[in-house]
Amino acid sequence: QVRLVESGGGSVQAGGSLTLSCTAAGRIFGCMGWFRQGPGKQLEEVAVAYFDVDGATKYGDSVKGRFTVSRDNTENTLYLQMSSLKPEDTGIYTCAANGEWDPFERRCLSLQSWGQGTQVTVSS
Repeated sequence: QVRLVESGGGSVQAGGSLTLSCTAAGRIFGCMGWFRQGPGKQLEEVAVAYFDVDGATKYGDSVKGRFTVSRDNTENTLYLQMSSLKPEDTGIYTCAANGEWDPFERRCLSLQSWGQGTQVTVSS
């Protein structure tokens, strides 16, 4: 397992933008991504990616076109750029890494490392 630390969360008005960062204490590999849990909701997959393969990215239906997941290999950091934020985007955002990519279902499975989460609050 690798220690992951998220940052960049905060409060923003609807329509605003935030960029979350997930810094790893060691090498991150395999597939990785972001998940969130809103108040009274189950954990939701926001965006997962396997950067070793072009196009191996999957976004949740509710964030398509608004969120972008990316990685900086030099800094060993995973990012989530969020724009046109909505109140329903409110929740605790958690990054995860070192998973196994399923190319058929486009899912990131068996994620080994998880962060503690960062709060994102979007007000109307």
